[in-house]
Order: sequence, then structure tokens, then C-alpha cells
Amino acid sequence: MASGEDGQFYAELCRSPIRFQPVSKTNNVFFDDANKQVFAVHHDGSMGIVVKGPEEKSVATFRTDGKGDIISIKFSPDKRILALQRTLRTVDYVNFREDMTSEQTEYSHACKAKADMIGFVWTGASEIVYITAKGIEQYQVTAEKRSLRAMKSVSLDVRWLFWLSHAGMLLLASGNMANTLHLIHFKMGMMTRLPKFEVDLPSVPKPHKPMLYERDVILATIYECLYVVVLKHPSNATAGAEIVLYQIQKEGPARKTDILTLDMSGRFAINVIDNLIMVHHQASKTSVIFDIKLDGKSDGYVRFHQPVLSPLPIKPFKLMLPSINLQASSDKMEFSCELYSANWVVFQPDVVIDAKLGCLWTLRLNLVPIVTMMPDKVKLIQFFLNRSDGKSVLLSVCRQMLTPGQQSTLNVISQVYDMLNQVYKTYLEIEVHMIPVEATPALTVGPRKKVTVDQSDMFTHVFSVFEEHKEIPYKFMVAVLIEYIRSLNQFLIPVQHFLYELVINILVQNNCFYQLHQFLQYHVLGDSKPLACLMLSLESVYPPAYQLALDMLKRLQTANEEIIEVLLSKHQLLAALRFVRSVGITDMVSSRKFLEAAQNTEDELLFFTVFKFFELRNQRLRGSPQFQPGEHCEQYVKKFEARFGPEALMPVQSNIL
Repeated sequence: MASGEDGQFYAELCRSPIRFQPVSKTNNVFFDDANKQVFAVHHDGSMGIVVKGPEEKSVATFRTDGKGDIISIKFSPDKRILALQRTLRTVDYVNFREDMTSEQTEYSHACKAKADMIGFVWTGASEIVYITAKGIEQYQVTAEKRSLRAMKSVSLDVRWLFWLSHAGMLLLASGNMANTLHLIHFKMGMMTRLPKFEVDLPSVPKPHKPMLYERDVILATIYECLYVVVLKHPSNATAGAEIVLYQIQKEGPARKTDILTLDMSGRFAINVIDNLIMVHHQASKTSVIFDIKLDGKSDGYVRFHQPVLSPLPIKPFKLMLPSINLQASSDKMEFSCELYSANWVVFQPDVVIDAKLGCLWTLRLNLVPIVTMMPDKVKLIQFFLNRSDGKSVLLSVCRQMLTPGQQSTLNVISQVYDMLNQVYKTYLEIEVHMIPVEATPALTVGPRKKVTVDQSDMFTHVFSVFEEHKEIPYKFMVAVLIEYIRSLNQFLIPVQHFLYELVINILVQNNCFYQLHQFLQYHVLGDSKPLACLMLSLESVYPPAYQLALDMLKRLQTANEEIIEVLLSKHQLLAALRFVRSVGITDMVSSRKFLEAAQNTEDELLFFTVFKFFELRNQRLRGSPQFQPGEHCEQYVKKFEARFGPEALMPVQSNIL
């Protein structure tokens, strides 16, 4: 069990670390960053190997033949083949069943090159690549036959390697200073070499020679693009280190795009969390984050970035006593883990391992404290838009910007709404219309979804603040809503009627009928049937609302039925008949509906006029003034005869043969 004190920390370790037997004289620990599995190897494996991963079902325990100390150990992606390296030239294999029990029998395969192996990586469920000092060798593993078949090889002097499994990208360093980097992409058994490139190294005083070390380089996916991330230490003690990003291109060598400025020197470790580069500094025991999507200074070629926030330590972490190996006589109930320990080893993208303590954590970002750490609301919203789980915090910030005592200016609110709706518009285009995303020369890895805030989100979580804080001036409420509507219109996003209704209700509650009239007359509030219905309901408090609603329905040109119903409800039958004739739907309207409305007016002259209108229609359509049985107008014919006499009916002309 883990616990931690609350505080202002934007980085924290996961609450439930993976626990394993700590490293000791009789126990070695290995981590496979491709499968996110930690191996606790007792002695040489003959006394047992315990494998743990992020999922409970990935836990396995087994033994291997005691053939010597293990140098490296990794499962294939499907966990069906275990590869173990015990010597510098050979890899041993053990097949596994679905229930994670081993078949015991091992088989081996040596590298072809007369050189030591630097490492190996699984590039597929049955494909493995040996990396030696003289190049790489790709093999296909056939578990059933317990054999390997050579597929392809590349000759190359290799100093060290880095493997990014989810992208299928292998980085190899060569040259006297290890600063010539080669990229090889693996996909579905195919091997593709990308152009090599060189990393600039800082000058160092003689007789020392500059060198690019494995510990200072990682591959990372940031905002869908692949980067080589290089930590450059300062050439003198007074300068700070910097991190250089080389974006991997589809064609051509990797291009230097960004430089992250660190005002510190010493030992660093790098994680990439939710597209943020998190840099840990051991001496100060603090971490900083960089967001390359935020604006940085540029010299026309490279963008320079400062940390998003001031350096802060990772949130303190405590383990309960039963889970660690302390003396039973201790009075302490929990153990505070040493952060930034010399025993920490960092893996990509977000893994921290303390082998001496026997803990594997994933790092996570705590977004809530960042709200108070970043006063620039525009920058803050831009930051949260790019976080995978930033929506709830983003909405709370938008709400805060309207809350008394914390209100932002309309200019800032306008900028924020434009940012939200730009993302909203892109979402609508991609998701609804399936418009393809514009191609980029950079090598990308999978789609990335930004936080999308739609109109319902704003109505429910942001504009609801108006209902809770009655003290907010109505002019500010209206100005904010009109600004949001303007932004929606700017991005050609149809405005939902509930936003218009909110504006109207605020204006009506504050007796601002003239302003409401202006908004409708000049189409600040867009036409819609629900809005027209709302205006009709306001007639009792604002009589001109009736005509405004009627004009709105007419402009829609899709609300003929609604207009007729409105006119009939107001007993304006002649106006309704004129409208029917003007839009050319005389032949389609219900005669019974009009006759019933005329009867309800108790105006005999009006009833006579309406009856004669439909008699003429019947005569024109069918050659007879009589109503058909399906029209159900018999009672109105009887009423007409009773009041005006049968002779008032239009005569039926008979055909004489």
C-alpha cells in the first residue's frame, strides 16, 4: 500500500508500484521496456525467475537451466518465446505456452559476425535482431522447430543502441565519437534504413575527446512525430546543459528542430509523459517539464524553449512497512522513499525503477496544481488542450475565468474561445466529414486526439456559473455569450439553440427588450425553430416578440407548418390563407384544420370566407366544390348549410352526355 501527502507537485509516482525482489548478491534485476516487464533472476535462473508486468496476468514464475549468469532477458511481444543472453555471442530460447508455463527445452543460436553482441531486440512475435559491434542480423524464429532462419544483415560499426518498440525504430551509434546515428525501421518483417546524421558535440579541453554516450540519447514519440532526443552537457562549468531534438523525417536526415534550455548542469534523466519532456536533475532533486507545442523563440531554423514551470520535486512517496524489508522492531508505520536516488534507473517513456528498493513506478502528471502555477490563462488553456486527460481541468479553468473575483478580461476570454473552437472545428471535420489530415514530411506514429470542448460542455460546465453566481453583472454574461457565439460563427460551426436561449433568458430577466430586439433584427442570434418558439412564449411580457418570431420562421423557409399553426392560434385565418397562397402550398394544407379554426372564432363572416376558399380549391383540383369523405369536413358543411342555407353552397355541375 502506498500513500502520499498532498501538496503542490505537478509530477508524481503511481500509487501502486510493481514490487519485485530487490537486487542483491544472489538476485539480479532486468527490465524489458518493450513489454514493460521486470525480471527478478535468482542466481542464474536455476533457482527461479519471477516476471511481473503492468497486468496481473503477465506475472509468471519459472526456472531455467543453470548455464551461467544472464546478461539480458526478454519475452517476444506475444510472450510465447523467451530469449536469454548468457554469452557475448549466443542467445538461448525457451518456448512458452499460453498459461505462461515453459516447455523447459532450450535451443540456441549464435550470431554470425565474429564480434561481441551489444544486445538484441524483438521486432515481431517471431522476429529478432542481434546487434553486434559489426552490424545487425535479422532472424525469423520458428518456435515449433526450435530454429532460427537468417533474413537480412547490415554491416556497420556499432558503439551502442536504443530501441523504441512501439515505433519499430532502432537507433545505432557509430564513429570514433559515437555521434554518427543510424536509424533502421522495422515493420512486418521489413527492414528500412533511414539516412544517417551526425550530432554536434561540444568542445572539451584536451586531452579529453568529446563523446556521445548512450545514457544521453533516447528515441521518443512527441505529438505523433519521432524524435532523437540528445542531452548536451556544457563545455564549461558556468553554462547550463541543453536538450536538442532531432525530428526524424520520412525522406532525408533527421532535422534539428528544438532546443530545450536547462539552467543547470550535472546528472539528468529524461522521461516523456503525455507529450511533455520531463527532465529530472539529481543534484537539486527537482524536475522540469517542456512543451514544444507552446510558443518558443526561433532563429528561423530552431525553436528555443524554456521550462513550462519552475523546477519542483516529485511528490513525496511513502510505502507501508509490511511491503519493505525493515526490522520488525522499528516503530515506523511507513517508509519515505528516497526520490532521485542514485539507485534510480529511468526507462521510456515514463518508467522509474529503484532496483535496491524493489519498486517499479510509472510517472504521471498532476494537472490540478498547474492551474495556480501558470497565471497566463491563454498559455494555460493551450497547455491543457494538448493533455490527454486535461478536459475536466480545462473546463474548470474556463469556469473560473467567469467567476467573480477571478474573472478574466473579455480580450483574454475571446482568445481562449477561439483556441477551443479551432480544435472543435478540426474535430468536426475529421470525425464527422472524415477529411484526411494534412500530410507532413516528418515520420509520424499513430493519430493523436486533442481535448475537444463542444457547445454542450460549455453550456453544462462553464456557463452554468451564471446560475450559481447571481451577482455577476448581466452585461458581462451577455458579452461572454456573444463572444462565444462570435467565435463559433468565425469557425463556421452551427450554433446550438440552447446558447441563444440562454442569451434571451438573461436579457428578458433583466428587461433588456430593446437589446434583444436589436440582436434578433441584426441576426446576432441566428434563426431557428426552437428560438422562434421561445420568442412566441415571451409575447406576454414583450408583445413585439410575436412578430419577431413570425419573421424568423418565415426566414427559415422550412417552417411553413409552424407559421400556419402560429397564425391559426392567433385567429389570423386570412393572414394564414394569404401565407399559404404566397408559398404555393394551397393544394396541400388541411381544409379541416382551417374550418375548425374558423368555427372556433365564432365569426360567421370569417367562417363563410374560409369555407368558400376551400370550395374554390376543390373545384379547381377535382372539378367539384364538394369535400371528399377523407377530409372529414361533413360537420362544417352542415354548419354552413344551417347558417347560410343550401343555396349558398357552390353548385355542382353535372356532365351531360
